[in-house]
Amino acid sequence: MNPIIQENIVAIATAPGEGGIGIIRLSGPETEKFLRLFFHPTSNVTTMSSHRLYHGRFVDSDDSDIDEVMAVIMRKPHSYTREDVVEIHCHGGAVVQSRILHLLIDAGMRLARPGEFTLRAFLNGRIDLAKAEAVIDVIRSRSEAAHTVAMGQLNGKLSRLIFEYRTILADLLVEVEAGIDFPEEDIELSEQDNLYRRGNELVQRMKKLVETFEGGRVLKEGLSILIFGKPNVGKSSLMNCLLGEARAIVTEIPGTTRDTIEECLVLGGIPLRLVDTAGVRETDDPVEVEGVRRAREKVAGSDLVLLVIDGSCPVSQDDLLALRACHGRHVLLVVNKSDLSFVPFGKPFTDLPFVSISTLDGNGLAEIKKYISSSFGQGPGRDVRESVIISDARHREALVRGINALERFLAGINEGLAGEFLALELRDALDSLGEITGETTPGEILEKIFTRFCVGK
Repeated sequence: MNPIIQENIVAIATAPGEGGIGIIRLSGPETEKFLRLFFHPTSNVTTMSSHRLYHGRFVDSDDSDIDEVMAVIMRKPHSYTREDVVEIHCHGGAVVQSRILHLLIDAGMRLARPGEFTLRAFLNGRIDLAKAEAVIDVIRSRSEAAHTVAMGQLNGKLSRLIFEYRTILADLLVEVEAGIDFPEEDIELSEQDNLYRRGNELVQRMKKLVETFEGGRVLKEGLSILIFGKPNVGKSSLMNCLLGEARAIVTEIPGTTRDTIEECLVLGGIPLRLVDTAGVRETDDPVEVEGVRRAREKVAGSDLVLLVIDGSCPVSQDDLLALRACHGRHVLLVVNKSDLSFVPFGKPFTDLPFVSISTLDGNGLAEIKKYISSSFGQGPGRDVRESVIISDARHREALVRGINALERFLAGINEGLAGEFLALELRDALDSLGEITGETTPGEILEKIFTRFCVGK
């Protein structure tokens, strides 16, 4: 048994700050004993029934009241961690929760590490690793579609598919190893066509799952949309219009925005992170130079650059400077000030998709939103309730390694390699997929995964 399972852990499970209710969570073999040290039920009960809330007083070591609480014990294995779990529901003040927490720690419990309750659920076999990772995705969902994808993974949609893939791989491995171990029974690799067909079908299925990653990543992390261009073309006005509020300062003075400004919104079910940047131009102002440097850095990490130009003026060298900084990125040219006279622009700007807008009257904003939805809202986002979608880079990387191993297996069949070499590739594919659900995940990866969680989950 993992040594951490022997320890009794405690943490505040609710978010910091004031609230109507705060929850202290305990897990381990002696949680009821620790609860009984300080909890006095209103009704005189000798044994607390599992999964039943009891009203009472929580007192300190001097029997002085700390709070009026409700307490529940959830006995193993019917609990979140498959250990005895206790929850104390107190008033949601920082002082109350802190006093209860420290009383329990002083009595011998240990403060839980980030994600340790969910780690114990994984180690005790209640959930696999893919389901455990879905817990944090449910908590951090920024849109209904992202929540639907995370809940599908939490309910086992991805795990069941990976298990199906691993079953096929295991069957292939059994047949290959039979040809190695029992050559006298004429179980050999003469059925190469059958092995190849089944392996190739699995490769194609795995590749289709990998193709869902980009859409899943967008739903999970959101799109990074950079508003970029030279000073005084309406970048901050565009951000304010898209947000529907005056978030960025707008003046007629060029260079008003000296740093990046970031805000989030949801558009057509897609979480967006809008980034307004300092205007790009040649300047000697050290503060503005730093703002331009930061703006350029943001280009590399953006999913879409809204390159804004002033449609009422001829394009300038600063416009060209901004365009060159966008090299290699997905760019939508936004021609602002359509309410004024229009000055035609030529190459290389005409090579870009463009939308004409006016941040003064809002014309053209719907076209920007439509472009974003059509460019990034297709694929898995169309029916996330029915699809199995991956949204974690770790899952994608494990699938790609599994595909590569399977393709080496297929190439080995064509080359007539010995069964020992073919079996090695199938084992590599099995191990790769096992990292998704946790069967073969290295300890250091597990540690990284669970440190992403908050304390108390």
